[in-house]
Amino acid sequence: MDLLRSLPLGLYLEQPQTWLHKIDPRVKFAWLMSFLTSYVLANNFWRVLLVVVLILATLIARIPRRVWQQQMGWLLMLSFFVLAIAAISPDGLGVDYQSRLPANEQILTQPANSNNIKEPPAEKKAYSYVLFHKGPVKVTRYSLSLAVRLSTLIFTVIYSTNLYLLTTAPEEITSGIESLMQPLRRFKLPVTEIALTLTLSLRFIPLVLEEVQNLFRSVMTRAINWKKLGLKGAFKVWMTVAERLLENLLLRADQMANAMMVRGFTSPNEHRVQWHDLRLKGRDWLAIATLILFWGIRLAIGTQA
Repeated sequence: MDLLRSLPLGLYLEQPQTWLHKIDPRVKFAWLMSFLTSYVLANNFWRVLLVVVLILATLIARIPRRVWQQQMGWLLMLSFFVLAIAAISPDGLGVDYQSRLPANEQILTQPANSNNIKEPPAEKKAYSYVLFHKGPVKVTRYSLSLAVRLSTLIFTVIYSTNLYLLTTAPEEITSGIESLMQPLRRFKLPVTEIALTLTLSLRFIPLVLEEVQNLFRSVMTRAINWKKLGLKGAFKVWMTVAERLLENLLLRADQMANAMMVRGFTSPNEHRVQWHDLRLKGRDWLAIATLILFWGIRLAIGTQA
């Protein structure tokens, strides 16, 4: 079980350098917030379109297949299961649809008017609230709409965030967010301290995955007979593993704090590190123009009716 290879959540891809790596982190952060916020009050067409755009961006960026294949596969499988389960689940409305037409399908006609003008026959539109009903399986319009919302939301939130972390170094994320938060200094907010905390948090994600992976391997190599332990014994074993995981993470955090103190990093304002020189280039302005077009399309066709 190799979590760092099978599910590289929150890890940065150093090589190869794609065109997504070269875009300014502030512009990529604006794109990430656009993916996460344009979902609000959007129709299902726009939600599905976001999923397609994320998949196409991954393919066009030529990110190695070994990096995204398994993770995207798991996310698509999870989204499909959510779609299927939510679609056949009760929609909660309790609607008992009753046809407006008479039961014996009589044809109702209107008397001709005095001018003997024949009106064109009205087109009969077939409408059914229940889309599929066979045995216990019942799919309604609202349940299908809700299923599409849930499944696309799960994929969009998880994969867009992971794609941002995959193509942006933690130091670049810190520099970009600190640059965007500069106006908050007027309100005497600790912008540098917040950026430093964010950097340490992003650096700590691979350590957490490594500790979880090592503990799982240690449990598997001991060939524990789970049937003899029973439910209570298995619960005690996993509680011990969780306790050990917490101890190891606290130990890693203490080691990182000691390493910073040894290097004289006592305060962000006294020992400030300039990570990157952020400057907008031609590709960044092109990404900003595309982002404006993105929101224009969202307001034009993506608003929920």
